[in-house]
Amino acid sequence: MSESTFDRRTALKSLAGFGVAAVLLYLFGRVLGWDSILSALSKADPVPVALACGSSLVALTVWTKGWDVVLSSLSVEVPYRDLVPTYYAATFADYVTPFGKAGGGPFVAAVLSADHEVSYEESLASVVTTDSLNLLPFFTFAGAGVVVLGVTGSVPTNVRPLVYALGAVAVCVPLLAYLVWRVRGRATRLITRVLDPLAARVEFVDAGSVEERVTRFFSLIGDLGERRSWVLETVAFAYVGWVFFALPLWLAGRAMGVALPLQLVAFIVPASSMASLVPTPGGLGGVEAAVTGLLVTLAGVPTPTAAAIALLYRVASFWFVIPVGGGATLWLTYRS
Repeated sequence: MSESTFDRRTALKSLAGFGVAAVLLYLFGRVLGWDSILSALSKADPVPVALACGSSLVALTVWTKGWDVVLSSLSVEVPYRDLVPTYYAATFADYVTPFGKAGGGPFVAAVLSADHEVSYEESLASVVTTDSLNLLPFFTFAGAGVVVLGVTGSVPTNVRPLVYALGAVAVCVPLLAYLVWRVRGRATRLITRVLDPLAARVEFVDAGSVEERVTRFFSLIGDLGERRSWVLETVAFAYVGWVFFALPLWLAGRAMGVALPLQLVAFIVPASSMASLVPTPGGLGGVEAAVTGLLVTLAGVPTPTAAAIALLYRVASFWFVIPVGGGATLWLTYRS
């Protein structure tokens, strides 16, 4: 696990990503004024910040339970207590690498298949299914936020493109996922055609094996779809987890003496998550700027206070999670 996941190249990419993030954060504070931001932070109430940190861990723990339900539906029995550190370690992998979400799923699937008698395809199918269901609250909260903001007419002109874009994403992404599922046979053949030229030149790439694994993966997803009794339970855990995932932003506002409307929090959390596409670990720099800008334009929060709220929110939802997830990763490595 350690050799394939945290090799030298991955470490260098992470270090480079954190270097870029440090520059972005410095510019973020330089433009807004570090003195005013630090002055605002000095007045923060530490109790809501501590509660926000705890809320982030509750969110991850609840989402792990949803994953446990999906695994059980595949007749894969892994103790829940063993899944929790594995999910924390996957979150760590997501957070410390640029575009980490692209590697978190395969990483946790590899860990699960290595630690337990579970095939990699079963592990990956369970992870992808869980992650997909965990996105339902993202689209629900984003859509509800867009509707409320649109009805109340509180969307400034310069923010409307972002609001409309998020609304479009909430509709298009589930539709795209459904279309890929409908043409899964063609998608599998397309992957094989793309890999054939590479397989002819590289010994360790076997297009036939990849096609077999992709077919097996889609078959497992289909098996899950036929056993629908688990869906409602998993979706319930997904929504509960998202409530605790969004709660740190509201608590960060309370720490600064600002009562943020819940519908605004429901919109800003998924909207700022789009800024995680910035090629830095966890979207560092981009998310902070997005949260600050949205708080200023949509809620009229003074810029230094908005920046302080954004930083406290990221302390609870990102920086606090990294050492916890890193500790889980070290423990899994030691156990392996």
